[in-house]
Amino acid sequence: MDRTVIAYVIYLLVSIGLTIWVARTLSRNGRVFLSDVLHGNEKLADAVNHLLVVGFYLVNLGFVALYLSDDETIVDTRGVFEALSTKLGVVLLVLGVMHLGNVYVLNRIRRRGVMEREQVPPVPPQGWVAPTAGA
Repeated sequence: MDRTVIAYVIYLLVSIGLTIWVARTLSRNGRVFLSDVLHGNEKLADAVNHLLVVGFYLVNLGFVALYLSDDETIVDTRGVFEALSTKLGVVLLVLGVMHLGNVYVLNRIRRRGVMEREQVPPVPPQGWVAPTAGA
């Protein structure tokens, strides 16, 4: 088999494996965060979590597929490692950026919800005070 094809197969196996691992980790650990962002609405948190995972898979696997092709042919074993390190490094960076983007957006939503909750007084007003003549 050609070394370029071997590099492609290894790249696909490792990239898809990393994408699945990161998506499962984010889904499992992000559910608690989403529940807090959505004020304890577990059903909505599960739905949003599932939609985020599907979008994560689509974007990352699409990127992995687009980044598969290479113009250079790999002639030796060193070239296999160099090509794989470059491709996998870029895939890992994309996974990291996607993760940070999701956390940033969800944290903004969470902060907005906290600010809205703080604007509501904890106890409704009990009455009013008449203005004084000297004021």
